[in-house]
Amino acid sequence: MMNTIDSVFGIAGTALNSQLVRMNTTASNLANAATVASSEKDAFRAKRPVFKALLDEASTNAAFPTEGGVKVDHIADDPTPIRSLYDPSNPAADKDGMVYLSNVNEMQEMVEMMSASRSYQNNVEVVNTAKQLMSRTLDLTKA
Repeated sequence: MMNTIDSVFGIAGTALNSQLVRMNTTASNLANAATVASSEKDAFRAKRPVFKALLDEASTNAAFPTEGGVKVDHIADDPTPIRSLYDPSNPAADKDGMVYLSNVNEMQEMVEMMSASRSYQNNVEVVNTAKQLMSRTLDLTKA
């Protein structure tokens, strides 16, 4: 088991990593929001990271050694249905003139991005506060 200060840095580090993955998937979703495909199967589906709490030693590993942290368990496709649009002049249209749009909701993605950004900033504050407390503790021992 790590000591307390190492745990603070470890937990905050796993949270920073997880929120970075969340921001990256959101950026990918926004980049693909306007894509079209010639079939529902080929249409882009928004991605969502699925987080897993590291509650016990069995759930940790070399990459995530801290109990109490979080990791991205996997990236899942958003189950929101794909929309179709009649656009026979589109080069991606199928034989019936249909194109299939991504299921990305740009407003939802912006909310996700702001939430991930705030969570990331909060964990940076945790790290900074822990560093300040360590520094003050060292200053007390010098006196």
